[in-house]
Amino acid sequence: MATAKFNSKSPTIKRILREASELATSPSPDFHAAPASDADLFDWHFTLRGPPSSAFQEGIYHGRIVLPPTYPLRPPSFRFLTPSGRFEVNREICLSISGHHEETWMPAWGVRTALTALRTFMETEAKGQLGGLDTNNEERAKIAKGTGAWKCGVCAKTNAEILKECEEEAAKMEGGAAQEPEIPKELSMGYKDAMGKGVQGEGERPKLVEESESDELAEGFVRTGFDGAGDEQSSSSAPAVAPLPVARPAQSVPQPTGATVPNAPRAAVARAYPTRVTQRRVSDESGSPVWLDRVIGAVIFCLIALVMKVVLGL
Repeated sequence: MATAKFNSKSPTIKRILREASELATSPSPDFHAAPASDADLFDWHFTLRGPPSSAFQEGIYHGRIVLPPTYPLRPPSFRFLTPSGRFEVNREICLSISGHHEETWMPAWGVRTALTALRTFMETEAKGQLGGLDTNNEERAKIAKGTGAWKCGVCAKTNAEILKECEEEAAKMEGGAAQEPEIPKELSMGYKDAMGKGVQGEGERPKLVEESESDELAEGFVRTGFDGAGDEQSSSSAPAVAPLPVARPAQSVPQPTGATVPNAPRAAVARAYPTRVTQRRVSDESGSPVWLDRVIGAVIFCLIALVMKVVLGL
């Protein structure tokens, strides 16, 4: 696949190429997905078989996948190009967690997981949902029988031809076809224009986290939640500050008077006493002792008195 016009070092491009390669080398007999052309890696087409034991089981449905520029930080969107009796044709479908906004998509998921979930989502009832169709099972089964002959103008093949090739490739694989991923319980779907925004800030990924995870996203293994581990690590890595020892002031330093607080924290006492002692010691060391100043003053006073006595002849 030529990607001359794309930045091959981009984590997004790496992720897309890796998923496209994985889907091609490990095909599923139930669906196919690949970029529609080499000119745009973000525009994919998919073909999937209807879920078994349902009104869609004889159907083969074709649609389009649009990957956002920030994939896989944001989910892909889907739209069916063939009638199904369940979805409106060409109506965008998004993936989310618990019906919240699409920013809550997990980057560890991929196109294969999304397509597996999409097949399961077909069996759910619309129940008046915007964009959903409440067609009865008889009508859905009738529509399903005619979907195999539907031909995509971009792929230039019918749905039946595309899925037949997938079945043949899957049969050639040693050990059978690739096992489909388990659908996460929290994964749900909804129409983009009808999807709620959810709680503000919930599921939003900080910009700094996105930048730090850019290399990991290319491989598809990322941290998708915030459990406070980073805070614990930073706090545990900080150097421990040893408590200050309780200073014992010299006898010349007057002891503090006043009411004592027997339950005062030891750390508070340790902080208070060394400060006072240190300040007193600094002031004493910076100048001469008090008694020496007094002696010098007395000597000077005596000399002045002696000079005056001699001058005045007393």
